[in-house]
Amino acid sequence: MMVRAIDRYRLLILLLVAVAARAATFGDPVVHVDEDFYFAAADAMWRGAVPYLDVWDRKPVGLFLLYMPPAALPFWWGIWAYQAMALGAVVGTAWIVGRIAMRAGWGRGATLAGVAYILWLNVAGGQGGQSPVFYNFPMAAAALLIVSNPARRWWRDAAAMALVGTALTIKTSAVFEGAFFGLWIIVHDWRNGRAPMLLAMRAVGLAALAFAPTAGIVAYYRALGALDAFWFANLWSIMGRNSDPPHERWGNLAKLVLLLSPLAAMAFAARGTAAGGTGEGRRFAILWAATALFGVFVIGGWFDHYALPAVAPLAVCAARFLGARFWGARRGAGLAILGVVALAGQITIVVNRVMRGGPGEFAALATAVGRGPGCLWVYSGTTKLYPATGRCRVTRYVFPSHLYRTRETGAIGVDQEAEVRRVLAVKPAVIVMRPLSIGERPEIRAIVIAAVARDYRLAARTPLGNEMISVFKRR
Repeated sequence: MMVRAIDRYRLLILLLVAVAARAATFGDPVVHVDEDFYFAAADAMWRGAVPYLDVWDRKPVGLFLLYMPPAALPFWWGIWAYQAMALGAVVGTAWIVGRIAMRAGWGRGATLAGVAYILWLNVAGGQGGQSPVFYNFPMAAAALLIVSNPARRWWRDAAAMALVGTALTIKTSAVFEGAFFGLWIIVHDWRNGRAPMLLAMRAVGLAALAFAPTAGIVAYYRALGALDAFWFANLWSIMGRNSDPPHERWGNLAKLVLLLSPLAAMAFAARGTAAGGTGEGRRFAILWAATALFGVFVIGGWFDHYALPAVAPLAVCAARFLGARFWGARRGAGLAILGVVALAGQITIVVNRVMRGGPGEFAALATAVGRGPGCLWVYSGTTKLYPATGRCRVTRYVFPSHLYRTRETGAIGVDQEAEVRRVLAVKPAVIVMRPLSIGERPEIRAIVIAAVARDYRLAARTPLGNEMISVFKRR
């Protein structure tokens, strides 16, 4: 009776948990450097910028389009708006996690599986508007359509692959999960004796649906005569990135393994039977989790937020562990793990707030930069200063590390040093610099420091978290 009551109010429970878990980040404009850039890029698009041409990055266009509605609002309203969008995506994904767990026969732990999804985002860098926070939602919805379609009704499979296509416009690495979804459908049809010709036609149709949104974007860039810029940003530049130093790379990997291990350990308990559900649903969930993990580890780099795509399928599989023996030892162990993760997530948010700063410090920094006249160059620091101050840009390489990080040398389409010298020759009115960071090329920084000493004055040194940000204004 208690389990049924919890299931009945699952969506409300997940909403309350998500609000409690993420409340400390609401209204904070500097939760993560990546979403700072997404917001700044969307703001630039409202001012006429075209991704890859006027604002350069490797992310798919759909991610910037997603941020455009919040970026159209007054700055502080925009921050609340995209965080509300992220909250909605988190709750929706968590609810779907529970639904898939029920289809697999792990209904007793379905609600806790959704809770696990929400809590794990906080410890893996997903407290705000990271791209997987958004694309996990259509991917999970696609998974639910597939696992809820034993009769293989064509429209459900078609809708699932269309959702995969949506996810691909937000994050390219969704291709691994999308390929698994497509193969699952085709293999199921093959086992049911579908004729080879029909099977091939169906496979082509599903692939076309998955790539249709990207094909539309490609057509747009072709019409602009900028197809080379599109392919370079989305493919060749990814292959051209250098590796991080070994100690940084392997340290990131160790952290990633540590973050995912408890959830993966609970998911491993998904082997065996379950109460109700289907064996096919359980196999789907386990293989989905394995595919997502493969996608996480094959990409390399291994920052903490790279774990986010695997959290949803692992949480589904963890439902069996979380729901086993309602008052038994395993159930207690699962609740204890969730309690520890909840606490760790709040500690992570607080530590990040201390290290990265908060709304008050950011507002003071934006005031120090001022609204003009003249253009701004954030050599290093938060790119949200562009939309917060309304100042113009002096380079399409708005994400600062593209111009100074060692791993980006030779991978962005221009020589870093040449672009930095070009920017300085434009004479931006304001230059913002943070202290020396890991992976920064000292020779690039030396060029900027020399130019600042010659042509600029120190207008302000403002704290942002554990760093002092320098604001230089032209003499």
